[in-house]
Amino acid sequence: MTESLHTPVPQQVEILIIGAGPAGAVAAALLRQQGRQVLVIEREQFPRFSIGESLLPQSMAYLEQAGMLKAVVEAGFQFKNGAAFMRDGCYTDFDFRDKHSAGWGTTYQVQRADFDHVLAKEAERFGAEVRYRHEVLDVELARPQGGSRVTVKAPDGANYQVDAGFILDASGFGRVLPRLLKLETPSNFPVRGAIFTHIEDGIRGAGFDRNKIRVTVHPKHCDVWFWTIPFAGGRCSLGVVAETSFLDQYQGTPTERLRAIVGEEPSLLALLAEAKWDTPARQIVGYSANVEKLWGPGYALLGNAGEFLDPVFSSGVTIAFKSASLAAAALQRQFAGETVDWQADFGAPLRKGVDTFRAFVESWYAGGFQRIIFHDKQQPEVKRMISSILAGYAWDQSNPFVKETPRRLAALEALCTPT
Repeated sequence: MTESLHTPVPQQVEILIIGAGPAGAVAAALLRQQGRQVLVIEREQFPRFSIGESLLPQSMAYLEQAGMLKAVVEAGFQFKNGAAFMRDGCYTDFDFRDKHSAGWGTTYQVQRADFDHVLAKEAERFGAEVRYRHEVLDVELARPQGGSRVTVKAPDGANYQVDAGFILDASGFGRVLPRLLKLETPSNFPVRGAIFTHIEDGIRGAGFDRNKIRVTVHPKHCDVWFWTIPFAGGRCSLGVVAETSFLDQYQGTPTERLRAIVGEEPSLLALLAEAKWDTPARQIVGYSANVEKLWGPGYALLGNAGEFLDPVFSSGVTIAFKSASLAAAALQRQFAGETVDWQADFGAPLRKGVDTFRAFVESWYAGGFQRIIFHDKQQPEVKRMISSILAGYAWDQSNPFVKETPRRLAALEALCTPT
């Protein structure tokens, strides 16, 4: 950890990254491979808790590109090869190794505190400077003399300034630049919340596949669902997602409310019969977010700082990595003196995949995608195409469900809807 340098002249840096989470760490490593000078400003001290533990196989390609794969593999996280779904006692699953798209078919389920710390340390290993417990307070973009000036608060409370050639905002739900630059726009999703915790799950026997995340639908409300994400060592992440009007019906502490809602789903209640609820639950509300644009003069927004859809398909880290990869490629060309069209090279391609995920999220909550995955006559090739998207390959234009997402989904929903 490097503390603040109190000098009267602002520090000069080629690229300043706000946030040392997955997007920031991968971007830092990719940029250091290009020889760029990188400073990362992180408000928290790592390791720190974060939600979003189930990775998608597509993310492995970006870890490999960033030179971080070996560190992640050696960290001992829970192996993951797919996703399972439960509704009214019916079970279906997707094996991500059996998919339409080429590429990784396996990944990990991770405690994010440890995973994010591994990535941040790898970014430092590549030569990025990471300043923990430093907070960005203000940004003056595109100054006449060039670059942007960033005001930062050090751990001792003193402010200092950094002049940056370019800024990448990877601040996640902190959404630093969207707040400072007033870029935020309302999400078109209803206001939903999540109550979640980590437990010693006590799951025994062969009836539960620890290599897959399990998504369980509430028996009476198709738009209320639970995640069960197994970790190595007999623990798991457990949470429920619903509109806030549903969650607000339940009284007590977050743990008491979560246990009460779990008690309404018989298969999940039975699965966790021996669980030890040893960690207080937490709640987040209104996490879906959007922005007017993903880039501007001298900056780009990565991952959740730009847009967060919904946790149902675990797409957040994959989108974060994709945005980091696109931004690093654009910056490589820009620093080489080329003219970069940030909309064509970053904004538009990033949104293509995000919009594919969005269509699937919308279909999930409307019930159409649930009818598809629980349909008793699934076509193997169509299932492989869907498996690819659930595995994170939402940018693969060879997949008809990526190339023509709304039309293909609507047609399949109609086919799977009882007459």
